[in-house]
Amino acid sequence: MSFLQLSSISLAYGDRDVLEGVTLRIDSKDRIALTGANGSGKSSLLKIAAALVSADSGETFLSPHARVTYLPQTGLEHSGVSLRDEAEKAYAYVHVMLEEKAAVEDRLASSKEGDPEVEDLLHHQHRLEEAIAHSGYYQREQKIHEVLSGLGFSKDDFSKDSGTFSGGWQMRIALARALLTTPDILLLDEPTNYLDLEARDWLQAFLSGFDGGIVLVSHDRYFLDSCVNKVAELFLGKLTLYTGNYSAYLKQRSHELEQLHKDYQEQQEEIARLESFIQRFRYNSSKAALVQSRIKQLEKIEPIQIPENMKQVRFSFPQPPHSGRQVIRFYEGKKSYGNHLVFSDLQLEIQRGEKLALVGKNGAGKSTLMRILAGMDTAFEGELKLGSGVRIGFFDQDLESSFTTERSIYDEIEASSPTALIPSLRGLLGAFLFRGDDIYKPLAVLSGGEKSRLALLKLLLNPVNLLILDEPTNHLDLQTKDVLLNVLKEYEGTLIFVSHDRYFIDQLATRVFEIENGRGRNFPGDYAYYRSLKERESPATAELSRQEDTAVPPEGGISDSRLQRKQLKDLQAASRRLSREEEALLEEIEDLERQISLDQDNLASPRVYSDPEAARKVQANINRLRTRIEEAQEKWETLAHQLSETEAAIEKLINPVYQ
Repeated sequence: MSFLQLSSISLAYGDRDVLEGVTLRIDSKDRIALTGANGSGKSSLLKIAAALVSADSGETFLSPHARVTYLPQTGLEHSGVSLRDEAEKAYAYVHVMLEEKAAVEDRLASSKEGDPEVEDLLHHQHRLEEAIAHSGYYQREQKIHEVLSGLGFSKDDFSKDSGTFSGGWQMRIALARALLTTPDILLLDEPTNYLDLEARDWLQAFLSGFDGGIVLVSHDRYFLDSCVNKVAELFLGKLTLYTGNYSAYLKQRSHELEQLHKDYQEQQEEIARLESFIQRFRYNSSKAALVQSRIKQLEKIEPIQIPENMKQVRFSFPQPPHSGRQVIRFYEGKKSYGNHLVFSDLQLEIQRGEKLALVGKNGAGKSTLMRILAGMDTAFEGELKLGSGVRIGFFDQDLESSFTTERSIYDEIEASSPTALIPSLRGLLGAFLFRGDDIYKPLAVLSGGEKSRLALLKLLLNPVNLLILDEPTNHLDLQTKDVLLNVLKEYEGTLIFVSHDRYFIDQLATRVFEIENGRGRNFPGDYAYYRSLKERESPATAELSRQEDTAVPPEGGISDSRLQRKQLKDLQAASRRLSREEEALLEEIEDLERQISLDQDNLASPRVYSDPEAARKVQANINRLRTRIEEAQEKWETLAHQLSETEAAIEKLINPVYQ
């Protein structure tokens, strides 16, 4: 059985101890999640295990003939050969074994009967043949196709030069090569960073069938729960191993952290008590012995440290302004880039307070749709209407390019923060991984990930009632994702988001909208509901749907499918009419409320309240306005009920299989 043993590994950068006496054994079938705060040494430990970095002290032992493959977070690029040929480079080590095997066979052919080295050569030949067979070399075409397709590459991509792919796809190529090497120990540093949900699902299934040992770093909780059976945590330079998946680790760790906080508080109280006694009696000669005793006690106390990332950070959004019930309506939406159709006939309505997850494969059009809804892209066909009072906050990865000045991180956040949150800014910056002196770094020197985190935090601090977030969880560690998740759960406005983090979507989405093959499809439920419906679908169901849609109509009549389409168009027209009436009523109510507010201000002025007749007139007008508001609200409730029934009927026609 192959294994990798790390014993008493220590590493320091300058005067900072990163790893202190770390010991870890990785066996076949081990599935270990390596976790810890940013900067805790996870990547350094993986590089030491891969023999790419030397430890200051300690030993690394790899069992004979075992191979280790390491995938870094970023920085790998490929070019000069096709994607398919780049993937085949994973078998370079097999070519070495084939050459060695040929040399052994030549020696066997030239040896004579009774030669003492023949038996050793035969054993060597057998070992090489087994290793080559285990590598999958003879099935490499099938394996290359399976891995590249699983990671999201199309068959047309196979012949493209590998240098034509962008940074995220370059890392997918690197991941494909790592998986195809079939090592005994696989070390993966954030392999899910550039993968969409479909590719993550495929990778999860691939790793579950992998024969060797795995150590991986990931910020995707669902992926970790599905893939690992142990968790190794780096904390203040020490490594602790926990048995179970990531959720089991979190449960056990939360109890330990709770006790740590309790011990810390008790220690702080003890330190304060001792220091108070010393200060009080320091100059009292009769208490000198007691003071010295307390000083010695104080010196013996080993301070309990709670790192910055372990401190709980909570904050709430500024209250979003009120908006109409219907926030966005996108009717018969169509978008193309030249001859390339992204989507067509898209129908999407979003109500106040919804948290809508957009899903679909890479390139399906999710980001394009979000930019249209945010008003960033106006080159489309169809009708897009925002509801009354809607204010949009939009986040995407391109926003990082706006940070180019020499202003510091703290100054940038302070300038855009509501006054009430200014005392909490350091804690908020810490929650988004800006800690210590980092908050004074100039914006111009920030990395892409740092700029994305800063743009996201700035957006969250502003009071808007519609948030459109394109992959907000990129570049966030697990704790920061939890902070963001809690904030968005408590957010009372409307949310549209794209994320490749399954746990994040599971916890947040109240509705799912899928873009597939240029069409949009609504799933009125959470992400688990969406997944269950997708899993129930089968080719047979799809074929039945196709046959119904193309059925020959009965003589003298129309087909059921055409009748349903007519009913759908009529219902959608009714929905649009009701939505317009609802918006008009909401605007009328807002106008009446403004008039009441003006009258109440008049009523409080000395000119009016000192004149009884004028005061009676103003009060009478306020009463009339309130009566009109009550009447309008009754009409609005009736309209809202009709609109809800109409939308339910539309949903039943769109997704009849699931009613």
